[in-house]
Amino acid sequence: MLRKLLVAALAYGFPYLLMGQTVPKCTISGYVHEAGSRESLPGVSVFVSGKSIGTTTNTYGFYSLTLPVGDSITLAFSFLGYRREWRVLALTRNLALDMVLTPERTELGEVEIRGTQKVSETVQMSTVSIPITQIKQIPTLFGEKDVLKVLQLLPGVQKGSEGSSSLYVRGGGPDQNLIILDDATVYNAFHLFGFLSLFNGDALKSVELTKGGFPARFGGRLSSVVDMQMKDGNKEKFTGEGGIGLLSSRLTLEGPLKAKKATTARASYLISARRTYLDLITRLIAKAGYGFYDLNAKVNYNLGRRNRLYLSGYFGRDAFSATNDYGGRRSRGAFSWGNTTATLRWNHQFNDRLFANTSLIFSDYRFQVSSEEENNGSIYSLLYTSGIRDWSMKYDVDYLLSPSHTIKAGVLATDHRFTPSALVLKDTQLDTTGRQATVMDALESAVYLEDTYQPLPQLRINAGIRISQFSSQQKNYVNPEPRLALAYTLPNDWAIKASYATMYQYIHLLSNTGLGLPTDLWIPSTDKIAPQRSQQVALGVAKDISKHNLTLTIEGYYKKMDRTIGYKEGASFLILDDGPEEPGKISRVKWEDNITQGQGWSYGGEVLLQRKAGKFSGWLGYTLSWTQQQFEQVNFGKKFFARYDRRHDISLVGIYQLSKKITLAATWVYGSGNAITIPIAEYQAEAHNFGGGGDAKDHRVADYGNRNSFRMAPYHRLDLGIQFHKKKRWGERTWEINVYNAYNRSNPFYYSSGYKKNNSNEKVLYQTSLFPILPSVSYSFKF
Repeated sequence: MLRKLLVAALAYGFPYLLMGQTVPKCTISGYVHEAGSRESLPGVSVFVSGKSIGTTTNTYGFYSLTLPVGDSITLAFSFLGYRREWRVLALTRNLALDMVLTPERTELGEVEIRGTQKVSETVQMSTVSIPITQIKQIPTLFGEKDVLKVLQLLPGVQKGSEGSSSLYVRGGGPDQNLIILDDATVYNAFHLFGFLSLFNGDALKSVELTKGGFPARFGGRLSSVVDMQMKDGNKEKFTGEGGIGLLSSRLTLEGPLKAKKATTARASYLISARRTYLDLITRLIAKAGYGFYDLNAKVNYNLGRRNRLYLSGYFGRDAFSATNDYGGRRSRGAFSWGNTTATLRWNHQFNDRLFANTSLIFSDYRFQVSSEEENNGSIYSLLYTSGIRDWSMKYDVDYLLSPSHTIKAGVLATDHRFTPSALVLKDTQLDTTGRQATVMDALESAVYLEDTYQPLPQLRINAGIRISQFSSQQKNYVNPEPRLALAYTLPNDWAIKASYATMYQYIHLLSNTGLGLPTDLWIPSTDKIAPQRSQQVALGVAKDISKHNLTLTIEGYYKKMDRTIGYKEGASFLILDDGPEEPGKISRVKWEDNITQGQGWSYGGEVLLQRKAGKFSGWLGYTLSWTQQQFEQVNFGKKFFARYDRRHDISLVGIYQLSKKITLAATWVYGSGNAITIPIAEYQAEAHNFGGGGDAKDHRVADYGNRNSFRMAPYHRLDLGIQFHKKKRWGERTWEINVYNAYNRSNPFYYSSGYKKNNSNEKVLYQTSLFPILPSVSYSFKF
């Protein structure tokens, strides 16, 4: 190894050192776009042909490659699903070179997919990206293409319950996932009571999941990062796509914003909308209604070669209401929830090596429950609201010193406003009106430095430090978060990888359902509730099987979580104090008194064999894992398995291009049963009549034993899909038929105990299943 360093120094630097000079260098930099839309392409491999020297484009399609001055080279641009491009360049001076890549139209026949950088050549581990085209081809419930449900098919990711889109990554809860849409945090990512995520795949450009070995630029959560980027909008022509399904319809439009005298557009727009018609159907058959909508919008403007502006936003809402009239009484109940995000970003290229992005970010989540009852002229009403609002400023810098050395640095500040509870009560009969609101402000900030370095051709290092800070209610927390990732390349495209990361989480999600329902509340760390912390180590191997366009990763991990949060036994989100009542006032909700903190452990192994493109694509994933928790005030202080602990988890995903007109797809999943708590015994207890005036009666008491000591039946399911494509004069249309749960497996949704029919003394356990075999059909189009 030392000999190689000496040889390199003699070959490249020694002659110039003798002359007291440094090696002269020149830089090639620019942007990579997609042909036909001018959409920026992140993750494109840019390398010197025939040499292991190269880089990749960043989130905004920018690249920079610094090389010694010399003879001409052949520079290659390669990206998954696009034709490779080459340029012969003379290394005599700095060059600005933008590149346009053409999508690969070959749909039939086995072709060599020369795509993104090899997995064995990247330092990052525990990171998986899924092409949007694959997400749109995978069969799903009711034919609704759902990004988060597709992520559930990856190793290391467990789903909550049947139909739910919640993510449980390497033993962490749903609140421990940082979900980002164009730099904005999304706090509740669900429609339809957790059965459907709010992300419309037609509006997305990229989706990447990081399960461990987090780079220093990410923070604020313990378990994972789901980073999604919206499309920028077509700069060359007006295009659109949409679809009609059983639950909802969607439409996406994009195109250039061109001045009258301009030959090319400097700006473009994207607008994507989706709405369900469930409310129209349910109101016809019952006095109840439920509906949701979401809207994505984005505008970007090119201010010249070195400056770009992006403005993007998301707006969505779910609403449910029901009315009932009986005996002269009229009651109405409703609840709703929604997210709003907005991001303004400014890209600035200082020079050929230094790239910066400044973001101003807004995020708001609101949940509301209302109830009103009218009886003989008197009115009783209750309105409960909760939410979280963020204003953030973020500044990130990429400094590309050389192909083997990149530095990233940045600073982030977020002003949080939490509303754990706001209550309005009105009772005309008692002539009482009360208001009570809990509002808490907090400041979260962080600064990070991240260095990716390749001291040897075989060794890559990503080392970083993140210093995070959080202040609320006169309490201030400051914590260092070190990060380290190593990758050592072996012959035949093998690599050994290892990582370590410490993460802190200062905001918490109170949940007693596990279903991702909107009743889950976000609260800050306080002087009583300390921030959560996790430490994770991972070790694995990666292999590129280039002959078959496959990648193989095998990883083992161990994660320790401290000060994780949960409700005490019997507590919920809407518990009021039992203090003395004052006229016109509502007793205060002391949510801190309903919370307990503990610790958790998660460890296991994961295998992923993936093929991202070609006539046949998909992946095989397997997870073996254990997840345990311990709370001083839960389960008598003893360890117990988490509800989402699953010993074995298998997923098979296959997509086959039968012809240009027909695409076949199938998924099969298997998971060991979740751990739940059920009554294990029942006994008679004597009731004492202390007040007199009647006979005391014995009653039955259930014994639940240890927490989560019972295992549900294993979960497995087969989904099938077929798409029929046809080219039209105006574009392309696709009919899709999906069959969810094709062999009609009765998977457990929940269990309940009851007495056996015709035998009131024998108690049995009943299983309730949610979805039988469900066929669906949908229509989509593109022009």
